[in-house]
Amino acid sequence: MSFIVGIDGPAGTGKGTITNLVAKDLNLSQIDTGAMYRAFALYMLDNNVALDDMEKIKELLDKVNIDLIQENDKEIVFLNGKDVTSEIRSNRVTKFVSPVSSIIEVRIKMVELQRKMAEGKNVIMEGRDITTYVFPNADVKIYLDADVEERARRRYKENVEKGIETTFEEVLEDMKKRDYNDMHKPMGALKVAEDAVVVDTTKLSIEEVKEKVEKIIKNKISIL
Repeated sequence: MSFIVGIDGPAGTGKGTITNLVAKDLNLSQIDTGAMYRAFALYMLDNNVALDDMEKIKELLDKVNIDLIQENDKEIVFLNGKDVTSEIRSNRVTKFVSPVSSIIEVRIKMVELQRKMAEGKNVIMEGRDITTYVFPNADVKIYLDADVEERARRRYKENVEKGIETTFEEVLEDMKKRDYNDMHKPMGALKVAEDAVVVDTTKLSIEEVKEKVEKIIKNKISIL
């Protein structure tokens, strides 16, 4: 028996940070689905595989091994045994990951891995289609949202702190394109599940969002 918390929403809403904090507070296993897609996008880039080369993409899917390991309160992402935690957050991966995650064969493989990771565990997962496709029967469904300019400001600040050279305008434009791509995927498109609780994070601090999310989860646990 498992207890599943799914958190969906567009980029820059704080899903990753919130999921990490809530996982620690409520002792839930964390599965970062976005990191998994980023890892495979990096795998394609490193092997010079084009988005339309389905034969080579399928070859990589047969060989890929992605592990998410918690070490010292941080999630370490391993791609075929190599630590790629920092590399998957690079600008080149960020620009490539949305179209990669739109490839149906890639989504099928990643969802297969995600469901296996969650078997028999109490987990919290964040992504774009956790509550609508990966786990449509999740015990708790939450959709984090925020104004696109605020989300771009957050991502730009992260890039500056990481030494990634870019402009706010470039980040904003990339985010708008990513939103469009995510919402128009032929499979696993970003949308609000009918029974999801929507939390607007635009004017909220991380601590305020965490408190809201934990309250939603605890209220659900109390009635199970």
